[in-house]
Amino acid sequence: MNIKLNYKEFTKKIFIVFIGGLLNAIGMNLFLIPADVYASGFAGLAQLISRITEEYTPFHLSTGILFIVFNIPVVILAWKKVGKSFTLFSFISVAFMTLFLEIIPVRAVSHDIILNAVFGGVIASAGIGLTLKYGASTGGLDIVAMILSRLKDKPIGIYFFAFNSLIIITAGQLYGWEKALYTLVNLYVSTRVIDAIHTRHVKVTAMIVTKNGPALRKAIHSCLVRGITTVPATGAFTNENKEMLVMVITRYELYDLERIIKEVDPHAFTNVVQTVGVLGAFRKD
Repeated sequence: MNIKLNYKEFTKKIFIVFIGGLLNAIGMNLFLIPADVYASGFAGLAQLISRITEEYTPFHLSTGILFIVFNIPVVILAWKKVGKSFTLFSFISVAFMTLFLEIIPVRAVSHDIILNAVFGGVIASAGIGLTLKYGASTGGLDIVAMILSRLKDKPIGIYFFAFNSLIIITAGQLYGWEKALYTLVNLYVSTRVIDAIHTRHVKVTAMIVTKNGPALRKAIHSCLVRGITTVPATGAFTNENKEMLVMVITRYELYDLERIIKEVDPHAFTNVVQTVGVLGAFRKD
């Protein structure tokens, strides 16, 4: 059995990445950029480089153009290492965000810097969280994180911290440490909102109790390159014989797993829990 996106699912994902790109652009152009508060990841890097080129060179490169330029090599790498569907929707998400960054005027809604930091973070991260929840990403560090999570079973928070610290320190040195501190407020708010909408964990363990084990295993293997451990199970109330499938996946594969379970066995019981670490075989390519 090969579970593919039907027209309805494809349209829904396009709509979600459209909304995600729009929310990201609104958060940046109406709140973060006017207040000189920097976003995280490649969006923050693009924002910072745009400000530097405008102030210290005769040229001006917009945040949107820089954002898509920074993402092109990452998307090419993801196409080879991650998977075509995830990469395609991630690139569409980046394209929508770039388009809206260019269309929406940079205009301050409020002159209160902390309101800009908080509301900019909430709106932009809502777009990121929705995009992640439906099996895509907003490019940049999300894709880098996914590749790193497949290459090595080590915490990748250090990479996020190092990258964002570089943005904060550079912004602080150039434009004052007050703006850098408000950037930390924005990063904290963004992290909390994304965690609330999606999940903070890079790897999760799914335990699926089903009466249709063979079909579900086949469908999962047709879409995800992940090992599955099967455990015999019996319903305590019904005394029915069932099967529990246990597998470790990355958070970027969670949407596809949910879609497969819903289509093959909508009555299956699934428990998704945090995975702190993985010892032994975990497919990384």
